[in-house]
Amino acid sequence: MNDQRYGKLAKLLVEYSTSLKKGERVLLDMIDVPDEFSIQLMRATRTVGAIPIVEARHTRLIRESLQGISQDQASLIRDLEMYRMKKMDAYIAIRGNANANENSDVKPDDMALYTRTFRPVQNYRVNKTRWVVLRWPTASMAQAAGMSTEAFEDFYFRVCTMNYPNMAKAMKPLQKKMATTKKVHIKSPGTDLTFDIDKMGAVMCKGDRNIPDGEVFSCPIKNSVNGVIQYNTPSLYSGTTFENVRLEFKNGKIVKATSNHNKRLNQILDTDKGARFIGEFSLGFNPHIMNPMCDILFDEKIAGSLHFTPGQAYEECDNGNRSAVHWDMVLIQRKEWGGGEVWFDDKLIRKDGLFVPRELQGLNPRNLK
Repeated sequence: MNDQRYGKLAKLLVEYSTSLKKGERVLLDMIDVPDEFSIQLMRATRTVGAIPIVEARHTRLIRESLQGISQDQASLIRDLEMYRMKKMDAYIAIRGNANANENSDVKPDDMALYTRTFRPVQNYRVNKTRWVVLRWPTASMAQAAGMSTEAFEDFYFRVCTMNYPNMAKAMKPLQKKMATTKKVHIKSPGTDLTFDIDKMGAVMCKGDRNIPDGEVFSCPIKNSVNGVIQYNTPSLYSGTTFENVRLEFKNGKIVKATSNHNKRLNQILDTDKGARFIGEFSLGFNPHIMNPMCDILFDEKIAGSLHFTPGQAYEECDNGNRSAVHWDMVLIQRKEWGGGEVWFDDKLIRKDGLFVPRELQGLNPRNLK
């Protein structure tokens, strides 16, 4: 990888994703990221007159701090991080990881204790700062994507530095349509799900929250979800990879959950009362991301996908659900993945991963590239 690609990505994060201005403070949260890129990001921050505060962390040390964590330790971390976060105008997090399963042997109770305690800091960051989160390309990510390291790096920088302002223009009609929709019906093999999003609003994700990006999200009215959804994309959560996740709903609540790890799945959904209710519904359409790689920041943007998320709702589309969990599980509906349909108010919006109404067809892969 070279300085030119580093510089282009750093400029995008600073000038577009977080729109940093002179005198503003930004926390650069670097986890297993090469110093060379952290330096480029610091320089890009200073170029616009903003103030970079850098935190360099490592996944193995993070794992160790979670092992046997006490309430006192978790509370102290929360208080210190909250103090710092309240001093920031923006937050850029880049997360590398040589081993995606690093936290797989952290005890569920320890992980639940930490996530519950730390949630207020995450809520403040999401709702009170301008933020963007992305991964750093590693050999383990290339392996998960079924690609060589070099090919994956080329893919990574291509998708992370695509023309997001152009994508933003194309997604406006979908945001408008979703914001005025009352009822949603999702159909796929093993899936027949209905819920209401009336007056919940809709938010465009256009490179100003995640990189890569490409989704419009809303949120179901909390008690309106009924039916079943069968996800067809592997999902990595807290160091464990879940496959064939199937959730059954009654009046908004997950009443039955199965996967290849039934016990662990239900432990996560029992973290708190809100974990068995849904906090987000989103349609993904990034034309460069076609297949899952077990990394949610990429997988939730797959062209022709949707995600339906147990746990915490965002304040921008808020159904009142609160939880330490926010788990974006993905269903791909393109024909080669079994197909499927999304209906808004009894009108077909997307079939087999392709948008049907003329005003939305600009989001189909051949038009968006």
